[in-house]
Amino acid sequence: MSEPTFLTNINEQGTATITMNRPELHNAFDDSFIAELTDVLREFDEDPDVRVVVLKASGKSFSSGADLNWMRRMADYSREQNLADAEDLAELMRTLDTLSKPTIALVQGAAYGGGVGLVACCDIAIATARASFCLSEVKLGLMPAVISPYVIAAIGSRAARRYFLSAELFNAEEAHRLCLVHQVVSDELELAIAADRMVSQLLANSPNAMTAAKSLITAVSNRHVDDALIADTAGRIADQRSSLEGREGLSAFLEKRAPSWVRG
Repeated sequence: MSEPTFLTNINEQGTATITMNRPELHNAFDDSFIAELTDVLREFDEDPDVRVVVLKASGKSFSSGADLNWMRRMADYSREQNLADAEDLAELMRTLDTLSKPTIALVQGAAYGGGVGLVACCDIAIATARASFCLSEVKLGLMPAVISPYVIAAIGSRAARRYFLSAELFNAEEAHRLCLVHQVVSDELELAIAADRMVSQLLANSPNAMTAAKSLITAVSNRHVDDALIADTAGRIADQRSSLEGREGLSAFLEKRAPSWVRG
């Protein structure tokens, strides 16, 4: 019996962990991998018991991008078949990027191509010092098209001009400098410790407020500050203040107690 492509778990605190589990293939993507990961993410997004989603990988690599066997099949695809494949990958990236729950990527090894896209789509990314990154598509006569909105949002267009065109490998420190990852730790033990700390930080926060904050970032990013934007942001905070969690958070603060969403 073959190993499952993904290992999933939800603990008592509401942390859902997705482990990419194709270590022998460096957790490379193919069409079934994309469909299954999209389904798992949607399932966790709709589960009211899930508070935080952690994406990690087994083996030496986080994800090497496209699977070689899948690429061989793609070589014979028509444009329509290639378009359908690309749309499925684009939907995976959009699903991860717009998940209503906070997401954390734990990068223990190499992330290439679409693997970089997964990292960029997560809200928070932590990497070990041995992690490496590469947008290698142009070496194959391709380009990092469907992941580009998320990678460019993370590293900026100036850095994208270099790394999309050069296809050069860069290390975890450079990924940190570029803001692709938020923290670099020494090894996988430290990665687990950093992940636990970040999860604890997120679980102390209002679930609905974090969802609203994610929506706020999308709404405000790259927009000119005008009357419409000011009205939108004022309306958002008014809605949040008058919500059940908004009222509970303020009451808990004034009464010097833990709010209801803090378990245990």
